[in-house]
Amino acid sequence: MKNYSVDIVHETIMANRCPELSFREDVEYEVWRSNVKEKLAELLGDMPERVDADLRIEREEDHETFTEYSMVFFSEKEVEVPCHLWIPKQAKKPCPVVICLQGHSTGMHISMGRAVYPGDEELIAGGDRDFAKQIVNEGYAALVLEQRGFGSRKSERELQFRPNTKCTCAHPAMVAILMGRTLIGERVWDISRAIDVLESFPEIDMDRVAVMGNSGGGTATYYAACMDERIKVAMPSCAVCSYKRSITAKRHCPCNYVPGIAKYLDMGDLACLIAPRKLVVVAGEKDTGFYIDGVKDAYETIEKIYAKAGVPDACRLVVGAEGHRFYADPSWSVFREISGWESL
Repeated sequence: MKNYSVDIVHETIMANRCPELSFREDVEYEVWRSNVKEKLAELLGDMPERVDADLRIEREEDHETFTEYSMVFFSEKEVEVPCHLWIPKQAKKPCPVVICLQGHSTGMHISMGRAVYPGDEELIAGGDRDFAKQIVNEGYAALVLEQRGFGSRKSERELQFRPNTKCTCAHPAMVAILMGRTLIGERVWDISRAIDVLESFPEIDMDRVAVMGNSGGGTATYYAACMDERIKVAMPSCAVCSYKRSITAKRHCPCNYVPGIAKYLDMGDLACLIAPRKLVVVAGEKDTGFYIDGVKDAYETIEKIYAKAGVPDACRLVVGAEGHRFYADPSWSVFREISGWESL
């Protein structure tokens, strides 16, 4: 029977297309980098208007090794962002801070190692997803951020039609596109506004700000580092991969897609917007969502870009032996080495 699948033409285009702004060794690097920055800013869509963050600390709790602040701030008009800041007691102040981002899950409580819903405990234990605990143990402050579409920032509209779903990104991602925005662009904006908020805390060293996350959290990490140069170290996990071997190869949540981006760039090309700052790419050998051959293809481009930028030692690739998860060991040892930030 003849195959009339709609996928054929898209896969053929992806297989044969060379993105218009892809990295070339003979490129005039700074001119090319400027063009990439301008194009990515355009493709991520309209950004919100800046408003007063109006930071509110709703609760302060004393724990054995850290102080926890439960907070809310405005990232744009009528948009509140809940978050938790953990400041380690024994760390020398001001200390580095790592913003940590969960991917598609029941919410930011996973980063704090707190099981709230059935299946949370397995998700945490089976994938090193208790990021805040790891960060504080390293001697860094941790800012746990609830991303749009997850946890307490769920889409009520999507829940009307998918009442049992844990992740509600699909509907807001499509609506954002209708309005000239993208959900990933909105998430990037929230991360930048969170960095603004951190300036309120004298315990935080604003010259040592990092972002990390797994899966959808890794995707937000990567794009945020591209757009905000205050992020000195980015550690995206299970997210950086050629588009052909990730979000084109199988169905992913719509929040992963930036309209038109594959016409101009592949994911590895975007690393020029992070270099010369530090980048640790974490991947799983058996990840069936972000295939390892696509990760290696993207990282090969990243290595070439970092060499072109004159900082070949400022990027690293960490490959864990399993699938779609974070790998605390050896990722944090690589993070310490590449950042040069002291730990406890």
